[in-house]
This record gives sequence, structure tokens and C-alpha cells, in this order.
Amino acid sequence: MNPQLPPVVPSVTAELVAALTPRLRKRLDAGVAKVAARPTARAGDVVRIAVDDDTDLELHAPGGVVTSAGAIRCGCLLAPGCLHRAAAASAAPVADPTEPSATEQPATAPPVTAPPVTAASVTAPPVTGSAQPPPGPAPAPAPATTPTTPTTETATPDQHVAAAALHDAAAAVLEAGTDGAGAVLQAELLRAAHTARRAGLPRAASRAVAVVTALRAARSTDPAYRLTDLTAALRDVLAIAHRLPRATGPELAELRGTVRQPYTPDGSLRLYGLFSEPVLTATGYAGAVTWTADASGRLYSISDVAPGGAGRATGAADRAVRVGDTSLTHRELSRAGLAVSGATVSPTGRLGAGSGVRAVRAAGAAWHAEPLDRLWAVPVAEQVSMALAGDRDLLFLDVTLTGTVREAMGECLVADCGGRPLRLAAVHDDPALPDRENLRLLASVRGARLRVVARLTPAPQPRALLLAVSHPTDPGARLDLGLDRLRRADLPTVPTPRGAPAGPADDEAPVHLLRRRVHQAASGGRRVLAFPGNRDTEGARLRRHGLVTAGELLAALHAAAAERVRDPFGRLLPADPGRFARAWLGAAVHTEELDRILCAAAWGADLTDAADPADPADPGAP
Repeated sequence: MNPQLPPVVPSVTAELVAALTPRLRKRLDAGVAKVAARPTARAGDVVRIAVDDDTDLELHAPGGVVTSAGAIRCGCLLAPGCLHRAAAASAAPVADPTEPSATEQPATAPPVTAPPVTAASVTAPPVTGSAQPPPGPAPAPAPATTPTTPTTETATPDQHVAAAALHDAAAAVLEAGTDGAGAVLQAELLRAAHTARRAGLPRAASRAVAVVTALRAARSTDPAYRLTDLTAALRDVLAIAHRLPRATGPELAELRGTVRQPYTPDGSLRLYGLFSEPVLTATGYAGAVTWTADASGRLYSISDVAPGGAGRATGAADRAVRVGDTSLTHRELSRAGLAVSGATVSPTGRLGAGSGVRAVRAAGAAWHAEPLDRLWAVPVAEQVSMALAGDRDLLFLDVTLTGTVREAMGECLVADCGGRPLRLAAVHDDPALPDRENLRLLASVRGARLRVVARLTPAPQPRALLLAVSHPTDPGARLDLGLDRLRRADLPTVPTPRGAPAGPADDEAPVHLLRRRVHQAASGGRRVLAFPGNRDTEGARLRRHGLVTAGELLAALHAAAAERVRDPFGRLLPADPGRFARAWLGAAVHTEELDRILCAAAWGADLTDAADPADPADPGAP
């Protein structure tokens, strides 16, 4: 994937790949690698790729996004049926229409949708006061009617078709793994995503785009690639496709999702800046989000996200926030305050930027002063419970740095948080952002007491992504880890306590045995689990620790991977990707739920809404 290219909407890539001949499809992956390695030049909304000395490829992206197949133009003799156009679309980031845009102007009120009109819902208005019936002959008595039972909304036929297409495309990707899921399989999944969006399934479409984005990052050895992201996106697509045909009511609405969040009027607000964080997505969007809170502790966010790369993520911090006429930048607002009138707010607390909104600068507050101090006064277990319930994922913690621990993805800080060892990891690994370097410098001040803001990561041991910290030498100041660069001169001379641990003992819960196989299948495909190995030993270990269902799901996953049927002549028939996908989904959903339960136990949090780990949710249960 070439981040220098503008994002391309899924339907364009699917259309161009579908138009290729079978011979050209076989050469598509090589064409993608060639186009991604060629030099590019940008002139306004046009990006040019020098395919060779005599041929240029142009991507026209008004507004920063390629929205039609005709916007990708090639100068070769075989155009428009050439390989170059499809290769360019497949090498570019995938545009996700649900990504927030910097130019988005939310409505001041949510759209009003009327319930369907039925005979049972139509009633005559009540007669009040001395109103009399109109003159004329008496109306005939109304015929007796039989009470009808209200019908429950179910998925539409188009949504059933879209869910089936998503399931088949995602199952094919899972079958092939990252090495086998080339541009052709990616295009099929993008076509399914486009069909799902047109059928009114934006959540499934967005997660399908996330799968393709993760696949391209894996195949291009992008340092930002995370196997956990690919696994989560695949799990979500398959789970939605599995549950949607039988879902009704609120569950159906949740599975469908929304393209744009509704904004409702919220009157006047007095907000206090908390911190800012950069946004850098694999789908080609970048910017900044600033978090604020009101006097009651309710959180609000203001975002500036648009197509771009790491440069836009760092530059957005010094752009004026898009609320009213204020000239405050994101960096300034994170330490100041804002008085807003005519505010509009989404269900997630995002402030709207409608024309009726007015905002002026106001005084801010330190983290140790009211009203922000009350955010850190909430018990940690209660904060974790709210995060696991989906209310918010930010944690406000007082910690003491105790050391570091090295993990596969790099070094993590280790801190004492109320007697619990807590791992604090960097949010971004991009060298253009200071997260990783700031984490390295903080690791040198063991024993320092800091007030931090972090984002919960569900895991068997307490773990979070570090977003902002109080200044090591000035508790009244603060540092945004993704935007502010810590200097060695800012660090205090803190003697390392004798015997200070370098980190907590790595005592993983046995569920890691199932998680590892789930991740292996997402990366390597069905074939990596088809080989004989120590599957019986792993299953027995899970059962010895009381994880009976996990052991059964692991055995079912291996059995589905190894199953091959022969025809009457003894020839091997193609494997059933649907059965393997169902077995993998059951294991993935069960692993996710166990992680939530173990996370709650590690933090001492209450998780009353967790599903029974012995009965993984219906999606994918073999």
C-alpha cells in the first residue's frame, strides 16, 4: 500500500478488478507491487505515477478521495482496459465513507423517522370539551376489528444477500491468509462492502474495509501493521454476517450501524481542556482530536480528521478547532477552556460544527484542580467497568513508574497503579510521531509519580495505551504523548529504588493458547492449522485450568482446518471455507469474551453484563 496515493472508494477498486481478464488478474499482485514502488507527484487534486519513462498514471481526487473509475486514467496503449488502473486502485489506501471528515457539518438535530403506518397504529383523535360531530347522517358503525400483534423489524432481503456476500468473501480471505489474500480476493471483499453499504449495513462495510486495509499493510510489511487489528476486523465481519439474518429490534439496529452519528442540541456548555491526541489511520485519514470535560465530568471531543498522513496528524494540532468562531488551536484548547452556546453533540460526545454554534475562549483548569480533579477521583475499578461496558474507554489514573518490560511490539512502561502492576504502551509507532521516544524517556525516571490519561486495552493483565501525562517536574503542566516531545532536560533526577522490578512476571492466562491459534489462522490461513502438532496437549492444558469450552473450540478449529473430503475416485475435493470460518469465529468470539472477563478480574472491576465464558455467544458456535 502506497500512502502517497489518495484513498479510493471500495466500489472503484472492485469495478476495475472485475473488468480485468483472467490473464491480467493473475498478474495483478505483481502490478500492484510495481505501481506502489514507482515515484509519485502531486499537483492540486491530481496525483501522477510514472509507470515508465513514457507512461503516466493519473488519479483525480477532488476532495482528496477517488470516487469513480473514470478518475483513474492511464496513458498506455491498452487503456482503459489495462492492468495499471486496477493496480493503482489496489495500491492506494481504501477510503471509508464513515471516517469523520474535517469539513463535515453535522445537523443541529437528528433526523426524525416516523414508525411504519399500520391499521393498528391509526386512531381517531380524542373528543374534548363541547366539540360536536359534523352535521349530516349518522355514520355507520365501524366493523369489528381483530387486534393485531405488532411486527418485529427484521433484516431486509437485500441485507440478507449482502450479509451472505460478506460472509463468503471474508471466509475466502480467512482460508487464504495474508499471503494468499491478494488484490483479487481483496477486491471481492470490497465489492461485498459496497453491496453492504448500499443495503444499509454501514458497520459491516466499514469493518470489511478495515480487513482489506490490514491485509495490504501485512503484505507490504508496513511497520504499522498489527495482527490483532486484522483478527478483530475479520471477527467483526463474520460475526455481523452470522448474526444479522436472525437479528431483530435493538440487536438489528446495532448490527446495521449508522453512516453518520446524529447530533442533538445541548444548549450552552462550559468546557475544560484535557488533552489532544493525533489520529493516524491505515485508511489514509489523519488529524487530531481534543478531549474536554464539563464541570460534571462528562467528556466531549472536537476532531479535525481528513485524508492525509503523519504530516497532517502533527500539523492538525496547530489548526484552529472547528467550533464556532474561536481561533483556539487543538494544542491550545487542550490546556485552556471553551464556552459554547447552541452546542450540538453526538451520542459519543463529539461536538458538532454547525452554523448555529458559537464558541469563545475561556479559562482552563489544571488536572489537580476542580473540576478536572474529579475525573481521577473515580475508583479505577469503576472506570474499567464503564470502559468494558462501552461507555468510554479513557482511564484517569495516578501511577508510580517502576520499570519497563519488553514485548513483541516493543518496550512498555510498567507502573504501580493502586497496588496493581500496569503496562503502559505507546499508541503510535510511526517515527514522525513522538509516542515511542517519549515512552523511552519516561522509562528512565523510575519512582516518578505521575497523573496519566490512558486508553484501556482488554487483556489478562492490566494494560492501557498511554495518551497524556503530567509533567515529570511540573505537576501543574501536562504532556500530550503523541504531539509534545519530551526532552531529557525535562526529566528529574530520580534515584532508582533498590530492587525495583523491571516489570511484572509474564504469567499469561491459559487462554493465550486459543488466542495464538486464532491469530495464526488469520495470518497464515487454514493450512497452518491443518498440520499435526501438539493440539491435544494444548486442549488438555486448557481443560485442566477449567476452560473446557476453550479446549473444545480449539479441537473443533483444528478439525475444521484438517478436514478434506475425497470424491468417489479418491481425489481431494476443495475444503469447505464456510465450516472453517464458523469454527474460527466461535474461537475468536470466545477469546474476546474471556479477555474481557480476565481484564475485569485483573482490575477488580464489575462485569455484570459479560456473557458466560462456557457458552460463547451464538456467532460461530460450532
